Amino acid sequence: MTALELGLHFQTVVAAKGRMEAFQIPQLRQNYITHMESGNQTHASQFLLLGFSAKSEIQCLLFGLFLCIYLVAFTGNLLIILAICSDSQLHIPMYFFLSNLSFADICFTSTTVPKMLLNIQTQRKVITYAGCLSQTFFFFVFGCVDNLLLTVMAYDRFVAICHPLHYSVIMNPQFCGMLALGSWCISVMGSLLETLTLLKLSFCTNMEIPHFFCHLPEVLKLACSDTFINNLVVYFVTIVLGIFPLSGILFSYSQIFSSILRISSARGKYKAFSTCGSHLSVVSLFYGTGLGVYLSSAATSSSRTSLVASVMYTIVTPMLNPFIYSLRNKEVKGALSRLLGRVVTLSVRTIIGLS
Repeated sequence: MTALELGLHFQTVVAAKGRMEAFQIPQLRQNYITHMESGNQTHASQFLLLGFSAKSEIQCLLFGLFLCIYLVAFTGNLLIILAICSDSQLHIPMYFFLSNLSFADICFTSTTVPKMLLNIQTQRKVITYAGCLSQTFFFFVFGCVDNLLLTVMAYDRFVAICHPLHYSVIMNPQFCGMLALGSWCISVMGSLLETLTLLKLSFCTNMEIPHFFCHLPEVLKLACSDTFINNLVVYFVTIVLGIFPLSGILFSYSQIFSSILRISSARGKYKAFSTCGSHLSVVSLFYGTGLGVYLSSAATSSSRTSLVASVMYTIVTPMLNPFIYSLRNKEVKGALSRLLGRVVTLSVRTIIGLS
């Protein structure tokens, strides 16, 4: 190969290399720009649950307080379930629905409180994206079940007071089972609808949720993509699974109060009202605290106010329900006494046998 040929070959190689670099540089620049754009809008891998105060002494106090509340709520609702299952006198529709309500309350508190306690204990506030979606799903499932079961229990009291002669025919075991199963299925479908719409969202670099659990409104605030569909679904589910059941409860109690007022004797009025007093107290507590959460969120931009209201709604209310039903209901109180008596007797026999 002559010197002229070598020179031409060298120029060809240099030109080819230049064309390759000219092609690669814009491609690398585009990749960099795409990477930088995705840095501000991405699919989250985890969130930070800011929760309550960061002070260590307050954290210890909160851990002890919420642990006690959770244990009381769990134990109280479990005792209600065991008392109803073990006592044949309580095998009637009202207590069948009450046992479902107690089970839903146990699951409702277990969805948020154990994770909160773990975060306080380990000083880690991280929750994974999958964990956040799961928590949102189950929170709505058990919250909606509570709501629908309270509506079903209001209908049960309506039939018992307004149509007592047809009560056993209307509230037969098959119909009661369908009402309970329908409440669970509708709640699962409504929760799926709200949770699945979260999958399409992209989130900004700020992943801090100013709450102790994945509260859906707070999660939606972190989204960089359009949340119109999500808000539309939230309003739709709220109307179908919130407003309609509440309307059913109000209608049932309007008919109940109308029937009670037509009773001539004061003793008859008291007896009729006492059968629905516990349920009315639970309904007032449930909807009162739930309404407080959303009113506080709408009235102020402070997440602290919403946080305190959510504690009442998600933790305190399930803890108080067993006390309301056991203190105001002689049948439940008697069943609990008999259950605890059998437990004590069995424990004593076991200890004597071991000794």
